[in-house]
Amino acid sequence: MSHHSTDAPTGRTRRRRRGGEQPMVPRAEFGSYYGKPILNPPVWAAADVGGYLFFGGLAGASAVIAAGARLTQRPRLARISSAGAAGAGLLSFAALIHDLGRPDRFLNMLRVLKPTSPMSVGTWVLGPFVPLAAVAAASSLTGRFRGLGRLAGTSAAVLGPAVSAYTGALIANTAVPAWHDAHRELPFVFTASSAAAAGGLGLFAPTTESAPARVLAVAGAGCEVLAFERMRHRMGLTAEPYGTGPAGRLIKTGTALSVAGALGAVLGRRSRLASAASGAALLAASLCTRLGIFRGGVASAEDPKYTVIPQRERLRAAAEEES
Repeated sequence: MSHHSTDAPTGRTRRRRRGGEQPMVPRAEFGSYYGKPILNPPVWAAADVGGYLFFGGLAGASAVIAAGARLTQRPRLARISSAGAAGAGLLSFAALIHDLGRPDRFLNMLRVLKPTSPMSVGTWVLGPFVPLAAVAAASSLTGRFRGLGRLAGTSAAVLGPAVSAYTGALIANTAVPAWHDAHRELPFVFTASSAAAAGGLGLFAPTTESAPARVLAVAGAGCEVLAFERMRHRMGLTAEPYGTGPAGRLIKTGTALSVAGALGAVLGRRSRLASAASGAALLAASLCTRLGIFRGGVASAEDPKYTVIPQRERLRAAAEEES
């Protein structure tokens, strides 16, 4: 890997400013041997991994809302959230299997539980979550086997927070600069985004039952925006891909939809139509955020500067501490 400038100085290399002179340094360009990226960019398909991240988060948080709705005698909210948890869980599972290529690869990951591996822990959490959520949804929709349905729903709700958050830890545990450097806040961003999406789905329930979902939707949307902005501010250079190109457009769209959805959920709380529209905006916001984070990570892996500059800064800081 080489760090070099391809722009030769032309004309003046110094500029006068208020009687003084300031050297003008040609802009540095980062490259690597044969023009190849320093890191191998993720080979995951955006539809597979984006769907896996989004639907998994929606499923986990919806299972929590469904369990709370059953406890507080909100049957229609429980049905919507239970169906959402099961459907989104199945879609997340299907996206993961499709990305792996063969179902037996998923089964191979269940051979050993590695507590230090987010992928291993996530596999063991998602594996039982999906059938539990499916049983709970079937019971809620048909009204049969209610005892078994409540037990399955409660068990899915216990696993729900982990299902919502672990994908953030999973992608942060990689060498991709925009993901790795976000490891402190990314699980919180994903959890808040999941809460906003699941709360948005709950807003499709009648307004007489949707109050808990409304609170979770507004709180999740607010926490998501704040956590993401804190993450970008702390990361510095490696957060740059989240503000440019396709990733930046997706992130900005997601933020706008989150704010609009949260405001609509508050102002339209007496209207089922307005609540449903706000819920749809929050679901779309969560999807845009996940896809934006995915695309931002890919962009950071493709550009050598996001690997080189942070490494040099860390080496410089370590040398200063030793001296």
